[in-house]
This record gives sequence, C-alpha cells and structure tokens, in this order.
Amino acid sequence: MTIRTPVADPPNESTGGPVPHALRLIGDTPMVSLERLFPPPGPRFFGKMEKLNPGGSIKDRTALSMLTDALGSGRIVPGRTTVVESSSGNLGIAMAQICNFHGVSFRCVTDPKITSMNLALMRAYGADVEVIDRPDEATGEYLPVRIRRVNELIASLPDSWWSNQYANPANARAHHRTMEEILTAIPGLTHLFLATGSCGTLRGCAEGLRRAGRQDVTVIAVDSCASRIFGEPPQRAARVIPGHGAALRPPLMSNDSADWLVRVDDADCVVGCHEMLRKESLLVGGSSGAVLTAALRFAPRLPESARCALILPDGGERYLDTIYDRSWVRQHIGPLPEPSRWAGPSCSYPPIHLTDHEEAAA
Repeated sequence: MTIRTPVADPPNESTGGPVPHALRLIGDTPMVSLERLFPPPGPRFFGKMEKLNPGGSIKDRTALSMLTDALGSGRIVPGRTTVVESSSGNLGIAMAQICNFHGVSFRCVTDPKITSMNLALMRAYGADVEVIDRPDEATGEYLPVRIRRVNELIASLPDSWWSNQYANPANARAHHRTMEEILTAIPGLTHLFLATGSCGTLRGCAEGLRRAGRQDVTVIAVDSCASRIFGEPPQRAARVIPGHGAALRPPLMSNDSADWLVRVDDADCVVGCHEMLRKESLLVGGSSGAVLTAALRFAPRLPESARCALILPDGGERYLDTIYDRSWVRQHIGPLPEPSRWAGPSCSYPPIHLTDHEEAAA
C-alpha cells in the first residue's frame, strides 16, 4: 500500500489553476450577499457557503485539521490505525472522505436521525457505519449512547484512535482560517452568526477574532432549544433535525466565545431552509436554516450600518427526503409557523444576551 504524505500543503490560493489533490479544495469558500432575504435598506447579510467544500460541508475543515494533526504526530498510521468518531452525518462524511484519501480505516457511530443520503455517502467513501438504535434513557438523546459506544470500540479495537470532535483542539484551530477568510471578504464585519454543535466553529472563530484584534465583532451563537450546550434546555422535545445542538456540553465550549444566544426549534430550521430556497434560490441544510432564522430574528436589533456574516454549514441536497419533503415535515415537525411570527417579537425564543455568561454556565 502506498502511504500518502500527511496534508501539510499551504492553504488553497484561488489562482484559477489546478490544485494537486482534492483536499486542497477545502476552504476558501465563497460568500454571497443575501439581499433578497434581507432587502435594503438596512443591515447587510452575507452567507458563507460551506456546502461548496468537496465533502459538502464545513466539517471538511474540522476533519482535515484533526486528521492532519494526527497523521503529522504519528498517532494514526495508514494501513494500520482505525479512526473512530461519533457523527450525525456531515463530520462522518468528511472523515470518511479524508481517511479514504490517506488509506486509513474509518468507523462511524451514528443514530437514526442520519439521513439516508448521508449514510450512503459515508459508506461510499468506505466507512464502516454503526447505527445506534436506542436513545439514552435519562435524556432521550442519542449522543450519550453514541459516545459510550465509541469508548467501547476504542477499548476493543487494536490500534484505534478517537478523533473526538467535541474535545479536540484541532477542531477549533481549523476555524482560525475560516475567520480569516470572513474578515478578508468583509473588512467592515460587525456581527457573526454561527451554529453550535461540537463548538469547534464557535471557539475557533472567537479565537480567530481575538488573534486579529477584532473583539469588536459581535458573535451570535445559534443553538437548538432542546440542546444542553448553554445549560438546561427550555424545550424537552427530542430533536429530529441533526447538525446543531448537543445533548452534552462539549469540552470545547468556552463561556467567553459568544455575546448572544439565539435558540431555534426544528420548525424554525425548516422555515429558514424554505425561505432561503424561495427568496435566494439556494438549497441549504438544517443548521443553515437555523442560522438564517436566528439572523432574521436578530435583524430588528441591528443598525443599518451592520455588516453580518452567516456561516452556512451545509447544503440541502442531503435533506431532500426530510426538510424538503412536505409529507415528512407534516409527520415529524407539524404545522410550520408563519415567517412574521417566526421572526417577529412574538417568537418563542427571543435572543439572549450573554454578557455576564450566566446562560452559558454549565
């Protein structure tokens, strides 16, 4: 077997010429003005299209950073090591793609919320996928059971390694570059909206702002109303749309990473996706719908001079049989709120100011 050199190439530079291999396509995603969804006059909003990474999501950055770090240190060896990770979809696809590139075995532990497309993509890249079939009895969530199963696999599989997106500093470091790209594209940036899950994007972008001396930028974290990242959730219902939120507070979560919190429910995510498709003709995934909802909900608080970046983690192609299927939405989500109620002052989850970080306490 040919052992490929760990990815140590410089960041992709958009020269217009060919790149040496597929992994050099990760990053440097374009930004698009969202003037139909947020019409002038008023603050301007720009979406960072992470769906245009080769694996289809922002998790390409995370997987590349974690695997490059482990390959460079010798912690994983192509042809010998089995990489194990817990994922509801996008990270699993990214890990499978990059492990396949390097000739590394990959095993993913997921749950029934994964879409059929995501499951098929992971397997197409050569991943061994295990689907947990029962939620945690205490929380009703699958994540605690997935983590327990990962630990069992690490204990039983010889020469195995858990990348652990929830605690791996390389996850956060990946988004120093994400933040650099955004600041380069929008020099006058005032606000940043992003979804939280493993909290790698949140922590990494916050660190990137500090590294750039741009602590003046307001960071708005977007989380599921059934998530425990920012403390006890206001809603006990189980989440059916994967990609954001978590049943456990990730070790990467830092109380000083966000200034505001906007919570959304599954219906908000669906409406956000549908509005983006209707007005901008862009097909985005569930966590992108969550970010769009949060931005629409937050917009009335912003001055006309505001310049806002929305990190849109993935595309909607993998959700055609869920979010974009009317029958599925009726069965699993129910009636959708009207956009005026969904984004207006009468919404169920108004923005929360985290200045004192009381809401972020564990």
